[in-house]
Amino acid sequence: MRPFHAATALAATSALALTLTACGNGSGNDASGDQPSAPASSPSATATGGAQTENAGATKDAGSSTGGSTGTTTGGSGGGTGAGRCHTAGLGFSFGSGDGKVSSSDDQQQLAVVLKNKTSAACTIQGFPGVDLKSSGGSWSLTRSGATPKKVTLAAGSSTTFTITFLPWNQGSGTEFKATSVVVTPPNETTSTTLAWPGGSVLLQDGATHPGTYTGPVGG
Repeated sequence: MRPFHAATALAATSALALTLTACGNGSGNDASGDQPSAPASSPSATATGGAQTENAGATKDAGSSTGGSTGTTTGGSGGGTGAGRCHTAGLGFSFGSGDGKVSSSDDQQQLAVVLKNKTSAACTIQGFPGVDLKSSGGSWSLTRSGATPKKVTLAAGSSTTFTITFLPWNQGSGTEFKATSVVVTPPNETTSTTLAWPGGSVLLQDGATHPGTYTGPVGG
């Protein structure tokens, strides 16, 4: 009976040893298995950093877009307004130096009238001015030429002209009109400016179908 007990004890001892060995190896594998968790968190940190960089870029883009949109809209609004019409109060009136004969057969002459933009902003003007010659005895409204008016834009301080073509009076040529002044009304205006007439007497043709004294368009 004793040999049987000894064998049983030996078997039990061997089984205990195997159990302890197996437990030791399992603990080592678990520790080794925990190591990849740290590198696994690195991609997460990298992704977070990348997201912050993208957000920062989006903030800069938004700021740039807002500034550019505001500037473009404001600038576009100013360009779309355009120049307004020139008004009498904003114009300076004078005579140019373009006097001279244009036809030797009838002694017809021309006088340039200068219109200057006195304001700080551009303005536009188009059409025929109203022109009235004045004398001590009356007024003569000049007819228009057959020229086609064109639109003229006057920058601040710039000038344009229109021409008064007239037929001087000569002894024995007809009725004398002793002009003393000329009243000029810019196109589309009702307010006038009076200038002293720089020439002599004009041959009165206020009832003629095709008088030799008339006015041209602004810028013509």
